[in-house]
Amino acid sequence: DTGKMVLIKGGSYQMGSDQFADAQPVHKVTVPSFYMDTHEDTNDQFAQFVAATHYITVAERPLNPKDYPGVPVDKLVPGSGVFTPPNHPVSLTNPMAWWSYVPSADWRHPTGPGSSIAGKGNYPVVQVCYEDCLAYAGWVGKRLPTQAEWEYAARAGKHFEDYYWGKELHPGGKYMANN
Repeated sequence: DTGKMVLIKGGSYQMGSDQFADAQPVHKVTVPSFYMDTHEDTNDQFAQFVAATHYITVAERPLNPKDYPGVPVDKLVPGSGVFTPPNHPVSLTNPMAWWSYVPSADWRHPTGPGSSIAGKGNYPVVQVCYEDCLAYAGWVGKRLPTQAEWEYAARAGKHFEDYYWGKELHPGGKYMANN
């Protein structure tokens, strides 16, 4: 079903950035034409998948102590990382200062116990990981885009930019991502 998808005509672009160590080296990438959903998948769509398949997300699954040696068993509870901006200045070089592991945070409870997706059926589903997304994509008969495809589509024809939205981190003072 390509009804909610758009054809991205293939082409080449310079992937990567000299500005960031984890995006080096800049290199030419060519992607063939591909289809991509026009919008993120929603809570309602993911709920349909879970109801039909009884899928349990990674954030909801029990943790195996063998995978976390040295961590006290009482700390090995299902949950997820939640964006929690500190109320005091912190170094911008430490992304962990902005995130906290929250027990019981999952796609139904995006910021942890007491939170809910009620009334947010059309919001993008969050607190799902790559494994969860693969399972959902397979269920709907699609696939996830590769990193190169996603970046190519996100650039929307802009080439040789530092960020997929352009050259400035905060164009016009506006934040384009949670950075």
